[in-house]
Amino acid sequence: LCRGGLAERLCRLQNRERSAISFWRHQCLSDDKIPSDKSGVLIVRILEIFEECTIQVAICQQLEQSPATLSPEDAVINAEEPVLKVLFTRETAAHLKSRPQDVIHIYPPWQKLLLQNADVPVIMNTYFSQKVLRSEHSEAREKTYGLTKMLIRKNIISLAQTFRLDDVNDKIHQESSDNQVPCAPQTHNNGDSKQHPLAVSAVNDSLLEMVESQGAVGWREVQVQVVIQRVYCLPAREGYRSQTHGNRPLLSNGGMFCRLCLLVQDAYGMFSEVQLQSLSSTDDVEQYCRRWEGKSCCLAGMKILQRTTRGRALGLFSLIDSLWPPVVPVKVPGQSQDSEMMTTNLPPPSFCYILTVQSGEMHVEVDEEEQISNLYQPPAVHGLKEILRIDGCNERCSFWAQVLYQRLQTKHSVPIDQREMLLFVTDSTLQNVAHGIPKVVTVSVTASCVLSTEIMEALSAGSQLVFFKDALWGNGRIICVERTVLLLQKPLLCSAAGADLSELTGPVRLDELDSTTQASSICALRGTVVGVNESTAFSWPTCNRCGNGKLEVCPQDRELLYCNQCSEVVTTPVLKMQLEVFLSCPSRSQSTVKVKVWHEIRAALFVLLTMLLFLQTYEVQSVLGKEVGLLNCYVHSITSHPNCVVLEEIVLL
Repeated sequence: LCRGGLAERLCRLQNRERSAISFWRHQCLSDDKIPSDKSGVLIVRILEIFEECTIQVAICQQLEQSPATLSPEDAVINAEEPVLKVLFTRETAAHLKSRPQDVIHIYPPWQKLLLQNADVPVIMNTYFSQKVLRSEHSEAREKTYGLTKMLIRKNIISLAQTFRLDDVNDKIHQESSDNQVPCAPQTHNNGDSKQHPLAVSAVNDSLLEMVESQGAVGWREVQVQVVIQRVYCLPAREGYRSQTHGNRPLLSNGGMFCRLCLLVQDAYGMFSEVQLQSLSSTDDVEQYCRRWEGKSCCLAGMKILQRTTRGRALGLFSLIDSLWPPVVPVKVPGQSQDSEMMTTNLPPPSFCYILTVQSGEMHVEVDEEEQISNLYQPPAVHGLKEILRIDGCNERCSFWAQVLYQRLQTKHSVPIDQREMLLFVTDSTLQNVAHGIPKVVTVSVTASCVLSTEIMEALSAGSQLVFFKDALWGNGRIICVERTVLLLQKPLLCSAAGADLSELTGPVRLDELDSTTQASSICALRGTVVGVNESTAFSWPTCNRCGNGKLEVCPQDRELLYCNQCSEVVTTPVLKMQLEVFLSCPSRSQSTVKVKVWHEIRAALFVLLTMLLFLQTYEVQSVLGKEVGLLNCYVHSITSHPNCVVLEEIVLL
């Protein structure tokens, strides 16, 4: 909306109006009584109800006083009382659930409209209305009727009548039983127990129309049909961490609370993010991706959590932009819905509604047997070489890659579950190039990216081929953020777009250290040892089963070592040694290259003790001038003053 324009001012006015109505209704419910101020209150009794142009029209008789103060003999309808035509919006009618003979109190600011050539006045602006229950009998009747379906007449006004066209004499049967619609849910008997509870609801195909007609309170008796474009998990905000789904708390993934989410799109191209409740495990995300993505579903029982815009949710709209424009023409609001009038020349969405379930139940009906929707856009898979050549910023990308090494960023001021993890990946498109393009790419996995337990365990076990879906590319970096999904299996539907997705054959090659090497990357290193930092050299025994580096002397036998974590004696410990050496590298001849070298030696205890004694008399001169072959290293830092490169020897997965 244009800032300061009429549409924006009207939108603000409508929002204030909805807030005032919701607050008034909440106040009435909390007070559990009718507001005491009766000045200007219009009291009416409903005689007849019908619907016209989505407005509920009630033919009513005006009462001078509330029926609660009338005597039984005065409660009979008086024919001399004035007749009114009261208009209720769809939201107000759903709130009142009125029936003939109900008494309604209409509070200001209601308005009376006198029409020419009409004897019955029309009452409008009836937002502040309340139904009155007069007795215990009425309350019992209300509870009984509240569970049954009431059919109301729907008057269909033809455009020929409205615009007085030539075919005005072609009459339409207005009061057909086919045009009667339910205004309350119908109870199901045992014979209908297999019918879905949402089956009696009317189905819409526009998210925006549902939001505008049902408001922020929630969708009670209607549902909207959409297509599921993406399934993912989002970290839950603090307020949701105490919520439960039945007796099951929100799932925890390494200390992170998260919930299942759907990105859906309607027939008009509008997107919405639906935040559902918890899963039993984060591993279920892959299952829901396979079962739900691309399928049509019906949403019901939703409420608006937030209306967000492009400036407030860059991550969400970067995903929406990757799905725009639609692959098939979409409908245009306000135009004829003939196929000739559908168009794809539409601007990308500028806002999106975040929806959530209204109660603790999941109101998502997915027809898993249905064919994939034509509106669905599967992830477009590219090779890493192609992704590195993308010029745009904040572009979503999907790719297959072999994970060679992982490293958790060590920032002591940040909790472990909020630290960023680096994955160093490659594929055949990078390994097969000669020069100019790096052979390994760094992928930053932020704390907001939910990783399944299966992924974490697989990466801990060894090198894995991982599918990165909807990662973010920009400023020369690939980042896994919210709404990025990592999978071990290839999705059933994805478009390769001609990319080379062949698996790696042969050993993996790293880029050698040179002037283009950056910090927080991995590289191959060769050079000559020119110095050793003796002050930092040390060694220690570790457990050969769990890797515990804090072994103790066995209380029963002081010649043996004992592991507290395994609660067992360690007979063949692993000796780990750390040594910092300085290298002279031809590729960085002007820089001081310092490498932290690790070594592991598996030996029996008597051999270990012998080596520990040997290390105390180790001659540094014996390693100076030695040629170092290709070491796989992680680059800690690169500084220009002084000109120094600090690396650490690593072992690839």
